[in-house]
Amino acid sequence: MPIIANQNEVTPVVQQVMAQTTDPRLREIMTSLVAHLHGFVRDVGLTEAEFQQATRLLNTMGQQSNDRHNEFVLMAGSLGVSSLVCLMNNGDNGSTETTQSLLGPFWRLNHPMTEQGGSLLRSETPGPRLDGCFRFLDKAGQPITDLEVDIWHASPVGLYENQDDSQAEYNLRGKFVTGADGLVRFRSVRPVGYPIPTTTTVGQLLKAQGRHPYRPAHVHVLAHKPGFKTLISQIYVDDTDYLHTDVQFGVTRALVGDLVAHDEAHPVDGDVGQWFSLDHTLVLEPGESRLPIPPIK
Repeated sequence: MPIIANQNEVTPVVQQVMAQTTDPRLREIMTSLVAHLHGFVRDVGLTEAEFQQATRLLNTMGQQSNDRHNEFVLMAGSLGVSSLVCLMNNGDNGSTETTQSLLGPFWRLNHPMTEQGGSLLRSETPGPRLDGCFRFLDKAGQPITDLEVDIWHASPVGLYENQDDSQAEYNLRGKFVTGADGLVRFRSVRPVGYPIPTTTTVGQLLKAQGRHPYRPAHVHVLAHKPGFKTLISQIYVDDTDYLHTDVQFGVTRALVGDLVAHDEAHPVDGDVGQWFSLDHTLVLEPGESRLPIPPIK
């Protein structure tokens, strides 16, 4: 490796080292990373002070991540990277619509098993009743049986239970198994839109850019069974604010569900007062059934 004489020689020397990486895929990634990263530094004329600030922010983001919060996942969503990676790798490699979406920073392992039609409420959670019905199909349009499905969403005050000590453990979370009809039916409360945390690095970025921090109301889904690529999705209600300005860039046409308001008594148990239904169909692609790394514990 030659001794570097000036700034023009830095990138070629680093690329020579990257080219020595034995793993082919890692070599491809590192070679491209260096080319784009060095190109970015030159393109914006990055100053020493800005570089020092950037490294400080990365250190701070690591310190802000813990068992309840993942700042790097939040930042990736706020820059559109999470959505781009998802759409590139699904829907026939980005050529068609897909019901795959973002995992988000709040999925947990070991959702409690819940019977079909059962409630996600583990503690008192005031809010209008929601009856959800999600249909899971293969690419041929056939129902998928024995599919394990996690369902979770934020409370009507916009907090997931791991963010809110007033909620019981695993409140608004449940695990279901589909029958021959490929359906998951659940009872909950109507989800609402909510702001992502604004007291951390991502919040500082949004403020500097004059962006709002809000996500539209949605219900999370994770479904897996051998022979199918694990489905990770978010179903957005069509009657919600911020559907067109999601701070995490997660809304696609294929993910907007039909939220219907009902004023008559509930047909199953006679509950009175307005309640809502949310129905949607999700399609799984063939592939490897592999659970993601949980962003929180």
